[in-house]
Amino acid sequence: MTIAIGNDHAGTEYKFEIVNLLEELGHKVINFGTNEEDSMDYPDTIHPTAEAVETSQADLGIILCGSGNGAQMTANKHQGIRAALCWNNELVALARQHNNANILTIPARFVSLQQALGFVKIFLDTPFEGGRHQNRVEKIACS
Repeated sequence: MTIAIGNDHAGTEYKFEIVNLLEELGHKVINFGTNEEDSMDYPDTIHPTAEAVETSQADLGIILCGSGNGAQMTANKHQGIRAALCWNNELVALARQHNNANILTIPARFVSLQQALGFVKIFLDTPFEGGRHQNRVEKIACS
């Protein structure tokens, strides 16, 4: 798969480790995030990440910022994006199973690196269940 990744300064350290994991797993990574820890504005990297998923340049996305809130809010401005803010394994799995989330949002200041790496694996390995959830997902988009 091709995975788009975006982050602000709070997510830089985790981003590097996530990219390494994704590449070890055989995925192609498109890095829209900052590689620096100097303060920057998360929309500058999150919008291009969401656009890559929205236009099918990437299959899925992963975004990181300090709380995850700003990144998630930014990504979800894009039609067709279902960015889920997750801070435990169950939320990650449910975001994929029930909501067909296509972007995982990680709150870098509130989870450990090991948790974040685990979230990525769960996000990639958990399929959408469809069925009764498909109708709900279809109702998310504004017309």
